[in-house]
Amino acid sequence: MLKYIVTSKYPIVWLAFHALLGLASAFSPLPVIVWFYLVAISSIFWVLQSTRSPAPLILYTVYLTSFELLARMAGTSPFIPYELGKYLLFALMIFGVFMYQTKSYIGLVMFALLLPSLIIDESGRVEWLDLVFNVLGPLNVALAVWFFYKKRVPEKVLSYTLMLAVLPLVSVLSFTLYRIPDFDDVDFELGANTLASAGFGSNQVSTALGLGAFLVFVIWLNKWKLSGIRWLDALIFLVFCVQGLLTFSRGGMFGTVVGIVVVLFFLSMSSGEQIRRYRLPKIGIYVIPAILLIVTAFYVANELTRGMLLLRYQGETAGTLAGAKEKDLNTYTTGRFEIFTGDLDLWEDNILLGVGAGASRYLRNTMEEVAAHVELSRLLAEHGLLGLMYFVLLCYVGLVNFKRHRNPMIKGLLLAFFLVGIYTSFHAAMRTFISPMMIGLSLLFVVQPKRKKPIKKLKQEEKQKPVLNIL
Repeated sequence: MLKYIVTSKYPIVWLAFHALLGLASAFSPLPVIVWFYLVAISSIFWVLQSTRSPAPLILYTVYLTSFELLARMAGTSPFIPYELGKYLLFALMIFGVFMYQTKSYIGLVMFALLLPSLIIDESGRVEWLDLVFNVLGPLNVALAVWFFYKKRVPEKVLSYTLMLAVLPLVSVLSFTLYRIPDFDDVDFELGANTLASAGFGSNQVSTALGLGAFLVFVIWLNKWKLSGIRWLDALIFLVFCVQGLLTFSRGGMFGTVVGIVVVLFFLSMSSGEQIRRYRLPKIGIYVIPAILLIVTAFYVANELTRGMLLLRYQGETAGTLAGAKEKDLNTYTTGRFEIFTGDLDLWEDNILLGVGAGASRYLRNTMEEVAAHVELSRLLAEHGLLGLMYFVLLCYVGLVNFKRHRNPMIKGLLLAFFLVGIYTSFHAAMRTFISPMMIGLSLLFVVQPKRKKPIKKLKQEEKQKPVLNIL
């Protein structure tokens, strides 16, 4: 099934299908359950037959795990587990490591560094769900590093991967748009807005919509396939941004800005010779439209919220406006800074091995019983020095891999993927599929097509060349 989606001559059909899938899921979980298992079962044979190239497994993993949030919002559990992304990534990454005989062992070392904390529990209150909630995410990142690191894929496969990541997020977008009430009935306050998130967790919805906006921008910038219509892709980017802003959860939308800024920075640093050699888009043509789209999105959302959005992004709360609270780093981060410092206090008392996986929420002096939102502080508090070593290795592979590429666009994309993945872990920990997936994609080695022949002739040959040869 996935093979037909990525090779379709009419991508707008699949875009419309996923928008309708999101709408249907707002009425019943059955459509997404049926579609998910139809794709999972029909495409697994394609993956099993592709023993030489990891591309089918990458496409399969990215597409199915991207259904995590839609499945949660539609209430598909237990047919599609609530922690779909964690379980599926774990299984597929283990499968990929052995199927393709991965020889990069940094991920294995990272995986091993997390294991001692599984047998430590200073609180005496940790249960199985605490372990799944807190540790499976970083374990999946380690497995993603183990599998993805230096895997060679053509640029076209990267474009297919981003398209498949966006399609389920389009379903999330249409689900959210349908469920949002009339704006006259919404009382926008200076906090996360669950009504604009279709009644679901605004942080998760904002993160997914922000990722969707960033990936659509990348596809639009490179003239890759999404809808096949340029202005429609730009409109989809705009809608992702507006709806993400309306959630009033700032983390996901800041991630969009981080990714876009990194990509445009690398393009702006490109020489004239690099622009000609790699056929890079001229940044002047895209910077102004990109800025206009983002400003338009913010203006529209701010008008819809009667000016409350701007106050929210300025860090104001009901307490700070009334003068009862002082605006500081903790209020701006909605308590995350207090959680961070509380975790550091735990690490200071348990510096070697930490307090054990999942135990920090029960032992923290501040924000007790609140789940960690900053993965770095959780690693330090619960895994000690081993957690610090894990994070250092993660930063090493992410910051070294993009330098291996000469194409400024690819360098910018890979670094942006990595930073978006890391940034997401600083406001939502590693509780969703986004950090493992984005970090994994940032570690690919993207092979550029050889362009020795004239452009027109090459394009004609590419149209005739079977896509499956590169998959």
